[in-house]
Amino acid sequence: MDFLTVFKSLLVSSFNLFLYNPLLNVLLLLYRYLPGHDFGIAVIVLTVLIRIILYPLGNQAIRSQKVLQELQPKLQEIQGKYKNDRENQAKATMELYKKEKVNPFSGCLPLIIQLPILIALYQVFWRGLQPGVQNSLYSFIPYSGQINPMFLGIINLSQPSPLLAVFAGIAQFVQSKMVSPQVKSSQRKGSDFSGMMQKQMLYFFPVFTILILWRFPAALAIYWIVTTVFSILQQYLIFKPRAKT
Repeated sequence: MDFLTVFKSLLVSSFNLFLYNPLLNVLLLLYRYLPGHDFGIAVIVLTVLIRIILYPLGNQAIRSQKVLQELQPKLQEIQGKYKNDRENQAKATMELYKKEKVNPFSGCLPLIIQLPILIALYQVFWRGLQPGVQNSLYSFIPYSGQINPMFLGIINLSQPSPLLAVFAGIAQFVQSKMVSPQVKSSQRKGSDFSGMMQKQMLYFFPVFTILILWRFPAALAIYWIVTTVFSILQQYLIFKPRAKT
């Protein structure tokens, strides 16, 4: 057996041990004991539990985004000063980040961490509703038998839902808009490129979200919507101006 095969087997085993199996078991436990036995409610509660666990990490990322937002005037000054000198512009920008003790990539960390969680949840929502799921359950988790994937008796969460995909995209736009820096018209001239990139990313992520969730099980869209709404509330609490005493 070659190294690549061993590594792949170890990766799959670790993924199942630390992500897929725990998420599946918690979801089915919630489905069994929550009133109404609604699969959608179980997905929402599981999502909230995940967000509570990741809350400190999310706080750190949002605070970094807030600092970056507050640094926009200084960054625009640098862009105007070194408009035709990309090398010194990059150098001055990194010096500003170092001085303010800001990591411009820290906001990406929650996304990186959530990626394997999303993959695991996709597997849970896809395979967890199929026969044989009891083979992945812990010994103390009772098997509820056939799972009804309906949410409030209206939406089949095992099938794609374009409506929920659009709602997820709208929520993603609102979240992105909250952290999008407000650039004054007098400052735009010196930062056309960065402003254009920020505007493109503002619309890119919501559209990308819709395209991804359009074909995935609607349960994943529920997770995405709840996660995004949770993040919006978290950002609001951090960005909210403090009352002066």
